[in-house]
Amino acid sequence: MKRIASFRRGTLAAATGAALAAALLSGASGAEANVNSQAAAPDVDVAAVKADLGELQSIADANGGNRAHGEPGYQKSLDFIKGKLDEAGFTTSVQEFTSGGKTGYNLVADWKGGDEDKVVMTGAHLDSVEAGPGINDNGSGSAAILEVALAVAKADLQPTKHLRFAWWGDEEDGMIGSTHYVDSLASDDQSKIDSYLNFDMLGSPNAGYFVYDDDPELEKVFTDWYAAKDITTEPETEGDGRSDHAPFKDAGVRVGGLFTGAEATKSQEQADNWGGEAGEAFDPCYHSACDKTSNIDDKALDLNTDAIANAIWTLSS
Repeated sequence: MKRIASFRRGTLAAATGAALAAALLSGASGAEANVNSQAAAPDVDVAAVKADLGELQSIADANGGNRAHGEPGYQKSLDFIKGKLDEAGFTTSVQEFTSGGKTGYNLVADWKGGDEDKVVMTGAHLDSVEAGPGINDNGSGSAAILEVALAVAKADLQPTKHLRFAWWGDEEDGMIGSTHYVDSLASDDQSKIDSYLNFDMLGSPNAGYFVYDDDPELEKVFTDWYAAKDITTEPETEGDGRSDHAPFKDAGVRVGGLFTGAEATKSQEQADNWGGEAGEAFDPCYHSACDKTSNIDDKALDLNTDAIANAIWTLSS
C-alpha cells in the first residue's frame, strides 16, 4: 500500500411405484446438492498462497532485495504470475506506462465467459518499495488473488458476470499503474465495470480485519462472511485514497476490499477482538527490509483469501 451426492436403489423386485418415485426424488435431491456444492466458493489452500509468496521472496533476493517499479524484480514477479495464469487458461495482457523515467507494467487477466457489459474486477499492486521485498505489501494481496483466479480456472467457473483480475505496477509512487489503466478506458468501458475489489496487505503480522465501506453491497458481502465465522470487522479508514481502488472510485466505479493494517497502532479493544499486541503497529515492517515471508500472519492470510473467493463467486453469479 502506498504509504457426489449419492443414494442407494432398492432392488427392482422390491420396488413399488411409490418407492421408485422416492428414489427418483432422492436422485433429484442429490443432483441439486451437487449443483449447490459446485456453486459454492472453494476453500483456497493457504499453503499455495504462501508458496507464491516464497517465490516472490526468492525473486527479490535474486534482484537487489526488492520488486520495485522499474527494477528487475518487478518484471520477474510479473512473469511469474503471468505464466501461472496463461497455463490456467486466462487471457492475459500486459499494459505499459512510464513513471519516473522508467517503464512500468500492469498485468490484466480475463476469464472466459460472462457478460462483458458487467465486469467484476479484482486487483492488487504487485510492486514493492525499493527498501524491501514487499511480501505483505503487497505480495500478500497479489498471491491471494492469484490463487483465487487459479481456483476459478480449476472449478471451470461459468460466471454470469465477466471476471477480470489485475496486478498493478508502481502503486508505491501514487497508484500510477491503476490510474493509467482507468484513464486509458473509454467512458463506456469504464461503465462496464460493475465493481472493483482491491486487496492490499492481507497478512499483517499484528493483523486487523478491515473492510472497505465505500459501497454498502460490496461491504456486506465481506462483513456477512466474517460474521458467519464470528469474526469482528471494522470499516477500513487507514488506507483511504492510498491504494489502487482510488482511481476507480474517482471514475464512479463502486469499490470494495480488505486490509489488515499498516503503520497505524492496534488499540486494546482491537487486540481483545482480534488477538495480537495492543500499542504496536499492525505491520511493524511496513515499507522496510524486514517485510519478508516471516512478516505474515497465516491465519489472516488464509481467512482473507477465502473471503475473496466467496466475494468473487457471490458477485459474479
